[in-house]
Order: sequence, then C-alpha cells, then structure tokens
Amino acid sequence: MRQLKLIWDFRGMVAEKTAEHHVIHLKEYITNNQLNITTVGTETISDMHTLAYLVVAESEMKPIRDALKPHRGQVYLGK
Repeated sequence: MRQLKLIWDFRGMVAEKTAEHHVIHLKEYITNNQLNITTVGTETISDMHTLAYLVVAESEMKPIRDALKPHRGQVYLGK
C-alpha cells in the first residue's frame, strides 16, 4: 500500500516554531478523528524554510487532504 506525505510549508524567521506549532494541531486532528497515523513531524529545509508533515495511506488521503488542506504532497518512501 502506497503512503503519501502531506506537507505544509512555512517560511520566514519563525518558520521552525510555526511548523512545530502546526504539528500540535495535526496531532489533535488525528486524536479527535481516531486516525491510525503515527508519522507526523517537522523537517527543516533551511533557516528560513521548515515544513510540517504527516504520512497517510493513499486510500485514506482524500478526506484528510480536504479537511486539512496541505500545501502539497508526495509519495512517502520512508526515512
């Protein structure tokens, strides 16, 4: 089963803190909707660009995408 990484990009001097805060809300959404999602986090691209992400099964992606409106997505190949 293919997994997708839903991504929210944050840019600027407070990008890292904003992405970390966004992850709190992603985890709340997962808990409130009783979803089986365990891969959630942040990734720093540069000092002015950090992203927040969650990884979801492709079959479950559409309602999550529609509710959370990520900026982009990509196939997740693991770390």
